[in-house]
Amino acid sequence: MAERVLLTGATGFVGRQVLASLLARGVALHAVSRGAPPAAPGVTWHRADLLADGVALIRDVRPTLLVHAAWFVEHGRFWTAPENAAWLEASEALARSFVEMGGRRFVGVGSCAEYAETDAADDQPWPETRRVAPATPYGQAKAELAARLARLPISVAWARLFHLFGPGEHPDRLVPSVTRALAAGREARIASGRPVRDVAPTHFVGEALAALALSEVTGPVNVASGEGRSIAEVARILASAAGRPDLLRLGALPDRPGEVPCMVADITRLRREVGFTRPPAVERALRDIADAT
Repeated sequence: MAERVLLTGATGFVGRQVLASLLARGVALHAVSRGAPPAAPGVTWHRADLLADGVALIRDVRPTLLVHAAWFVEHGRFWTAPENAAWLEASEALARSFVEMGGRRFVGVGSCAEYAETDAADDQPWPETRRVAPATPYGQAKAELAARLARLPISVAWARLFHLFGPGEHPDRLVPSVTRALAAGREARIASGRPVRDVAPTHFVGEALAALALSEVTGPVNVASGEGRSIAEVARILASAAGRPDLLRLGALPDRPGEVPCMVADITRLRREVGFTRPPAVERALRDIADAT
């Protein structure tokens, strides 16, 4: 019998990609949506507000594997929003109900924002053993949930995502803001672009999360490309793909104070233990987005 999987956040920026990847792997998939769910053959949908109905949902579905991708992620607000505390408590309640109902494995979605922004080896990729010292309420809530889940008497994996781009991204974020400006023949104005980031397309991350969920790997696992690119390089790829490098304006906006110079994931666990070795194809995905804009 196929594993009964429940996916929360299934219509979100990352969750929709996890949904597609889990479906492709033949699981008995149940998914949660607060509103009317999209058409997705092979998915059993449940409408629920997880802040109020999560425990009841677990009792109704009785999944054996729970992939928890839901959280408050409103652009520009989520870093400091009070909703982070509510989601921490609701997520723990969801997990405890899952254990009580006989759940076997819980996979949570965390963030590189849980890690300390500065450390002794900042010129090296960040491993899962890096010091956890989040600087924002969002990172603090995620790190606290990871710590609470680790004490549960079931198999628990915690995916720490780095920087993402893909369909459904908020228009004010880097990739859509640059591509939309270039497509309209306007200047794409950004800051210096010096910071180096680990960027990955959401379809790649969705596949990696599905692989992690269906593995037996436990504990924190970085889910990222494992490749570092400056923000300027990302913008140049987009401008080149759009055929408008003349409209890219690096340094037109001020750099954010206190910007972390380099954030790149060590993905050894993802590759060796989870066995997920698919190339992230970051440049190809960036060019595809530019071509489609």
